[in-house]
Amino acid sequence: MCGITGWISFDRDLRSESAVLDAMTATMACRGPDDSGTFFDGPAGLGHRRLAIIDLPGGRQPMTVRTPQGDVAMVYSGEAYNYPELRVELAGLGHRFITDSDTEVVLHGYLEWGDAVAERLNGMYAFAVWDARTQKLVMIRDRMGIKPFYYAPTADGVLFGSEPKAILANPLARRAVTLDGLRELFAFVKTPGHAVWDGMHEVEPGTVVTVDRDGLHRHTYWALETRPHTADQATSIVTVRELLDDIVRRQLVSDVPRCTLLSGGLDSSAMTAIAARHLAESGETVRSFAVDFVGQADNFVADELRSTPDTPYVHDVARAAGTEHLDIVLDSQELADPDVRARVIRARDLPMGFGDMDASLYLLFKAIREHSTVALSGESADEVFGGYLQFFDEEARAADTFPWLVKFAEHFGDDADVLRPDLTDALDLPGYIRHSYAVATAGIRRLDGESDFEYRMRRICYLHLTRFVRVLLDRKDRTSMAVGLEVRVPYCDHRLVEYVYNAPWSLKSFDGREKSLLREATRDVLPQSVYDRVKSPYPSTQDPKYAIALQEQARDLLASPSHRVFELVDRDRLKRAAHRELPQITQASRRGLERTLDLAVWLDLYDPELLLA
Repeated sequence: MCGITGWISFDRDLRSESAVLDAMTATMACRGPDDSGTFFDGPAGLGHRRLAIIDLPGGRQPMTVRTPQGDVAMVYSGEAYNYPELRVELAGLGHRFITDSDTEVVLHGYLEWGDAVAERLNGMYAFAVWDARTQKLVMIRDRMGIKPFYYAPTADGVLFGSEPKAILANPLARRAVTLDGLRELFAFVKTPGHAVWDGMHEVEPGTVVTVDRDGLHRHTYWALETRPHTADQATSIVTVRELLDDIVRRQLVSDVPRCTLLSGGLDSSAMTAIAARHLAESGETVRSFAVDFVGQADNFVADELRSTPDTPYVHDVARAAGTEHLDIVLDSQELADPDVRARVIRARDLPMGFGDMDASLYLLFKAIREHSTVALSGESADEVFGGYLQFFDEEARAADTFPWLVKFAEHFGDDADVLRPDLTDALDLPGYIRHSYAVATAGIRRLDGESDFEYRMRRICYLHLTRFVRVLLDRKDRTSMAVGLEVRVPYCDHRLVEYVYNAPWSLKSFDGREKSLLREATRDVLPQSVYDRVKSPYPSTQDPKYAIALQEQARDLLASPSHRVFELVDRDRLKRAAHRELPQITQASRRGLERTLDLAVWLDLYDPELLLA
């Protein structure tokens, strides 16, 4: 796991721009605290920061292979979990290796198969290859978009990086956000390829982007496709379990300490229990970590989203699986700390608006990093297996919009509560969402004979796997890598995603509950309490002291009327939120406060040009 960056400029020799490339590379230090390196070859400059996971002494980057026609150099972020098999195959084709790293295997895979190497990889990855033989840059991203990858075309080439901050460190990059960028920021729809920053783009998941003297070219090597599912229920359950066993076994490979993120829900519990079984075969014990809040278990108040606290279930799993477990217990002062807010926003490069859930995730990862370097997460199981409330809500099922938006404001609050009315009108978020929905659903193939209901559920599953999950994957990656922690996501293995996506909804929910296939496939490793537990989202603090701290910070902001945040936020609306009676402060009602404070910090840190006309 690492941070990559680079600059291709066909009209100059970049060896004279080493200071700029060094600055771009330095922004990735959080992603790669163990090593740093750069590579230059005429119009190409590549930068790398390394977090050493596999072959600690041998995996240094940029990694280069010299050929008679020119150097082929690569900067790589991520993990290829099937690299041992690829290494054997490539060795049989005559390739010779000098390290034990997966990076070298991927580089030799490119030498053998070109950009088609992506089709052979199983893993999470974002990498760039400068091929001096043909004077081109090849950028490749994993199928599900687990690893972030951004680029910005220039007049004579391109800038790229794992995160926008690497690109923004180059003088050619413009720190500007247009109305369209703000729409993406506030709409919660995650348009593929959209990077919010003007002139910047994402390498889309499952995509190869090539840059040469003729310009920029894209092609898709993987997309989520509709196929008939012919297996019966029993066979499907067995297949899911076989896939999970193989996936978790592969993703436990590491030369550094690893652990699991355990929430006490079905997803993380099943993954942790399977990991524990695999490691027990070699006499090892799984470390597990969970987040909790001071007083939450004793004073928990159930609501529509969260009917039970996590901690009792976490402890049931830890006992049953025999993990070495630690609860990371956070208080309201930590969650509301302005320094933590700033670190989260610098990690994301944007004010994404998850509030205390962003802060607690950052603090959880920071605490875990003191013990482990690699963590396995249950992220994306809800999208793959159908776990969210909106999969079962009739209003969300029937709505011609992104299903998670139907009750989003009710559960999490509405940004319009604090935005300036003229900005709200200019953004026209309902129109933006309608257009995004039409584009997102246009390419979903319907199977012959598929019922209207099954096709609607297919669309809902497709939207979660191609839009919603990418918001959460980006959040997980950027927040974890801000503290140098690699988080792996077994449920995003493309083999599992393809298999379960094409299972009909009647099979995904055969017992009338969420995630039926996953529950039955892992029944033998789950405590009964977790097997019976209803889905509960990532926790949010219920402590009123957190809301009090937000209001105090908002009142401090109101005392600075010239602050740039008031280009976006309505002062009177913020004032009402800052003085609202505490019984009215809920996760939804405090969203405006959290969003405002995030925006203010972002404007202070990045000073973007806001193009609101």
